[in-house]
Amino acid sequence: MATFDDLLEEAGTFGRCQKRIFALLCLLSIPVSAVYVGIVFQGFTPDHWCRDAAVVERRQACSWSLSDSRRLTALVVNNSGVLQQSSCEQYEVDWNNTRLTCDSQELNLTNVPVTACKDGWEYQYEGRKSLVTEFNLVCSDAWLVDMYQSILNVGFLIGSFAFGYLADRFGRRVSIMMSNILNLIAGIVLAVVPNYISILVVRCIFGFGVKGGWMNGYVLLTEMVGAEYRRTVGIVYQMFFSVGNLILPLLAYYITDWRWLQVVITAPYLFFLPYYWFIPESPRWLISQKNTAKALEITEAMAKENKKKLSKNFETVTEDEGDSPSASLLDLFRTPNMRKHTFILMFNWFTSAVVYQGLIMRVGIAGGNVYIDFLISGLVEFPAAFLILITIERIGRRLPFAAANIVAGAACVITAFIPDSMFWFKTVVACIGRLGITMAFEMVVFVNTELYPTFIRNLGVSVCSTLCDIGGIVSPFLLYRLAFIWLELPLIIFGVVAFVAGGLVLLLPETRGVPLPETLDDIEWPIVTHCIFKYHQQNGVAMTYFCRATLEVHIALDPSIESQ
Repeated sequence: MATFDDLLEEAGTFGRCQKRIFALLCLLSIPVSAVYVGIVFQGFTPDHWCRDAAVVERRQACSWSLSDSRRLTALVVNNSGVLQQSSCEQYEVDWNNTRLTCDSQELNLTNVPVTACKDGWEYQYEGRKSLVTEFNLVCSDAWLVDMYQSILNVGFLIGSFAFGYLADRFGRRVSIMMSNILNLIAGIVLAVVPNYISILVVRCIFGFGVKGGWMNGYVLLTEMVGAEYRRTVGIVYQMFFSVGNLILPLLAYYITDWRWLQVVITAPYLFFLPYYWFIPESPRWLISQKNTAKALEITEAMAKENKKKLSKNFETVTEDEGDSPSASLLDLFRTPNMRKHTFILMFNWFTSAVVYQGLIMRVGIAGGNVYIDFLISGLVEFPAAFLILITIERIGRRLPFAAANIVAGAACVITAFIPDSMFWFKTVVACIGRLGITMAFEMVVFVNTELYPTFIRNLGVSVCSTLCDIGGIVSPFLLYRLAFIWLELPLIIFGVVAFVAGGLVLLLPETRGVPLPETLDDIEWPIVTHCIFKYHQQNGVAMTYFCRATLEVHIALDPSIESQ
């Protein structure tokens, strides 16, 4: 009885049809970047100070500079050892009842009492408008900017589960269409809603749809190509997220209002709506739904586009693999090695999200040119995919995965202690950290699939990857709140967390050249599994002394192994 992989061998494992689908689905990844890290520009907090109507009026009449008028409202404070003008306090002076002349900027205000801002804030933002300037999300309300990003990740978390169910229930193509419709509506509504609570609600819905569509695009893509291409297309699909990182600062530079930027970010989903008619349903999913006739029809169309022809031997097609009905959440923690794998992978998903998102958002508060800095840091993500493709088959998974985390951690810690006067050196080291965490983020996806047995693989990846969204919820608060204490403190936290993640990866087994595990025994006795695999691979001859001795010991403990 044939499987879909047998069918795909005849239809073409990565022919013209798959390349067309691949190109279309990769475009889905581009706007996801703007949604995920658009807060750097949409939620940008410019230099600001307390507003006083009388001082503003006098500034206009006397042609003062902003710094001249700011001196009359903003006192100088010590911020982490640096003297700067306060953004949240002002001199307690009623300038309406004080004779304010054009020479008043020379007044000595040293012993004047201070108070919190009363009449809002002024912003040095050159005619631009961000979420922060529109709703005055500064000082005591600054945490609401963190919430803007965290609520998106709440939507991601819910969308992962909801669209996972919808994709399994109604199909990959239908769920992608539903996601695109929801994204288009939610994205436009987000650009026009008038109050901040409504913005948070719609932002959560937007995240719900965006994550679900991106995830199902990834699943559909990997189901349509041969096994030898799945890892490569998956990595390149993620790389198009980095393409979005290059486009975003260019859009943000020319679009000065965060609401119009939101419209432009949403616009691609209008062009994704016709995908429903240009991308076929996954034949693998159809086979799992016992709709073999439709699966064969689609595969024949794929073969025709690939200029190939199916033989007539495929009357019945079965699923390659299926989840055991007995698979449960407890299976992820039931045995020692499974438990170890689960906790380490969970921590690595969490770390990747916290550090990756944190490093990107830090560009908005680092004090440089946010557009150029964002563009430069985005460029360094591209070598990550190539380094992965070069190393994983030559060196393996474990060492590059661990090294990526450790390099990211080291770069974060070193960057924190490089003085601002060494700007380019600090930028280069920070970019190395960004490269490392990008590699780690892309590697955790497929390493996760290789460390779980077949019957629980999908559940294992789903559960572990939820820590990615939880990390995304935590990251904004971790970055912005700790930066108030010391700007470089988040980098040290990121560095420590990445170091720990890299060390834990070294405790995982190497999976290069090892068949995917099928049972819990394959996880708990990996040496036995490896030896059995080698035995069958060599037709039972030339087994090493180590493997022979290992098998003899384990056969004595468990005679059932001998039958394998």
